[in-house]
Amino acid sequence: MARRVLRDTAQAEEVTQEVLLEIWRRAGRYDPGRGSALSWILTLAHRRAVDRVRSARAANEREERAARRGAVTVFDEVAEEVEGAFEREWVRRCLERLTALQRQSVTLVYYDGYTHREAARRLAVPLGTVKSRLRDGLARLRDCLAGAV
Repeated sequence: MARRVLRDTAQAEEVTQEVLLEIWRRAGRYDPGRGSALSWILTLAHRRAVDRVRSARAANEREERAARRGAVTVFDEVAEEVEGAFEREWVRRCLERLTALQRQSVTLVYYDGYTHREAARRLAVPLGTVKSRLRDGLARLRDCLAGAV
């Protein structure tokens, strides 16, 4: 029974030894009216084996939680803030290099969240015009930002 539950011979042997000790100590509590001695012994073995599995699982979970807590990535918040500000400034400068029409399209679609169709309606131009401005503007942004690397 213990080997079937635990699937580890060494663990099953330990559980079996614990069960034999428990039987020796609690033999006076055995009640033949509630079932056979074999049923009582197998029940004790099953319970003890399941307890061992649960204990091992809980220990593994504790170790995993401790490892996750210990694995917190340490970073320099000031450096992150400075780098983010630098990147935002670089993007702003690259946006300024676009034509006014390209900048309008890029801003509406990528910063304000409009769809291409909504941006075309808002600018009162055909959808294809907005798409062309976006394509050209994004190409210019890509070239400008490539210099930042």
